[in-house]
Amino acid sequence: MNKRNYNKEMEAVAEMYKNSSETENGVLRPRILLHVCCAPCFSGSIGSLTDWSDVTAFFYNPNMNSEDEYGRRAAELRRYVREKSLPVKVIIRKYDAYPFYRTVRGLENVPEGGLRCDKCFALRLRETAVFAKDNGFDYFATTLTLSPLKNTVRINNIGEIIGSDIGVRYLPSDFKKKDGFKHSLEESEKHGLYRQDYCGCVYSMGDEIS
Repeated sequence: MNKRNYNKEMEAVAEMYKNSSETENGVLRPRILLHVCCAPCFSGSIGSLTDWSDVTAFFYNPNMNSEDEYGRRAAELRRYVREKSLPVKVIIRKYDAYPFYRTVRGLENVPEGGLRCDKCFALRLRETAVFAKDNGFDYFATTLTLSPLKNTVRINNIGEIIGSDIGVRYLPSDFKKKDGFKHSLEESEKHGLYRQDYCGCVYSMGDEIS
């Protein structure tokens, strides 16, 4: 079986909207709800989307180990959008860690990158998909695929399964391609973005994730 190129798949969707006067659903600029894990990952992902779609950033990360950490990352996202004057609306969901702890109960000692992470990805992407469906977005996507330390295939598989289940299209991505991760490092330095050294949950502290 051929290995999928998620970046090329996303570019094909983009070209459909850029080059056609009439798309399959009659929308020339689709609305994308982009799940954002942090400002650095957002900075390396957003450039692939804004020239052909209308993006709303959706900050929902109940895996964060404290409300202070959650608030700091959310504030950095808002600041980056403001400083760059990006045409992006930002939605910050209220911090509530209970869904995360409920979801990963019994998986606390699973090594980083295993089933606990998959459950966490699914929790965040399902909330994004439901919001996208309820609010008339054409696609949902996630900045999680920017990190070279996360499994892009698994993230995209989870997104596609959830999209099919909820009834909203998932936009495949591999935002680290085309120097996306390098760009996020440059933007983080340029804007002094808080760049965390762990994924967010208490179980990943001490492991460099993103």
